Amino acid sequence: MEVYLYPKREDWLELLKRPQNSAEIAEASVIAILEAVRKSGDAALFDFGRKFDDVMLDDLRVSETEFERASEKVTPELRNAIQLAIDNITKFHKSQLIQEPVVETQPGVRCWRKSVPIEKVGLYIPGGTAPLFSTVLMLAIPAKIAGCSEIVLCTPPAKDGSVNPVILYVAKELGVTKMFKIGGAQAVAAMAYGTENVPRVDKIFGPGNSWVTLAKQLVSRDGVAIDMPAGPSELAVVADETANPEFVAVDLLSQAEHGVDSQVILVTDSEPLVKDVQVAVQRQLQELPRREIAEKALENSRIILLQDSDEMIDFANAYAPEHLIIMTKDADKLAEKVINAGSVFIGAYTPESAGDYASGTNHTLPTYGYARNYSGLSVDSFVKKITFQSLSRNGLQAIGNAIECMAAAEGLDAHKNAVSIRLSSLEKESVNA
Repeated sequence: MEVYLYPKREDWLELLKRPQNSAEIAEASVIAILEAVRKSGDAALFDFGRKFDDVMLDDLRVSETEFERASEKVTPELRNAIQLAIDNITKFHKSQLIQEPVVETQPGVRCWRKSVPIEKVGLYIPGGTAPLFSTVLMLAIPAKIAGCSEIVLCTPPAKDGSVNPVILYVAKELGVTKMFKIGGAQAVAAMAYGTENVPRVDKIFGPGNSWVTLAKQLVSRDGVAIDMPAGPSELAVVADETANPEFVAVDLLSQAEHGVDSQVILVTDSEPLVKDVQVAVQRQLQELPRREIAEKALENSRIILLQDSDEMIDFANAYAPEHLIIMTKDADKLAEKVINAGSVFIGAYTPESAGDYASGTNHTLPTYGYARNYSGLSVDSFVKKITFQSLSRNGLQAIGNAIECMAAAEGLDAHKNAVSIRLSSLEKESVNA
């Protein structure tokens, strides 16, 4: 990790840059994949499976037999851990179901808002070097709580045509049985446009590599909603002299091991901590099975020494990280100043991996600086908010003149007449009563 000592604020912009997003140079290739799936359906999906995943499939859909066999491969210990995570994630996300009040804006004018589930949703679960069964929990649980009527799940298969057994186990535990062995941009296309076997969905969720992220952004132009631009994982740690360098180092490595395009940042005002963390990172790195991946990610990563906690939190907000860990003596107070982050982890005993698996919060979060304008995934992501209004006779009379005046000022006579004719009718009723 390259170290920057007391950079001036005008030089921060360069330090805030992420690794180059390879999707920026792959748009033509992704568009070609989307078009092939749109035109050829399942045939294109089988072709792309052979080309990209080196797999020959007879059937895209996961069978009931495969679900059953997968369950046998999950240890009791892991089943218990998954159940704890299900309980915590469910508890936290159920708290997001809020009945909004009916508001009477004027006497006789009632307005309210209702959450309605998105009917058909598609979940993308990455495979690659680390099949993320935990992401099934993070996507399917809020979808079920929201009440989505159809849930479609796509994940890339192994070369032998199998799907990670824990992914299958978690999906079945959560009642997700429409599951397909499709990865990459072609999975996004299948869910966006539908094929002979894959149902078309209304909104697509889930993280992925740069090609998946770009595919999601492209299909959103065709009327399919997406959760957010979720790409390579990233983490910023804000730490002072009270931080344990071993804790800081392991948190940095926990994200660096995600992928070679991940990025981790340490922001501190303690020069001794910089050296201690560097030593700890190198020592811990030697013991990681995913050492080569983490080393590549660390080449994209930085340690930045700043003057004080104010500068540190300013830099963190400017970076807008997917994950932000605060390990300082005043961590709670500093956390109140966070305005740009996907999820915040406060204190020495709150590792980012708690949120990844079992604390209850969602780990599907905005990356690449999108935390400035996107929220992490929640039950709200799986619903539409529909507004309703109901006006009584008195209600229309209370606001009718204002509507007429405003419609006339905009030159929209039919809008004005929609009120005027009703008010005239009410006047006649009053005269004849």
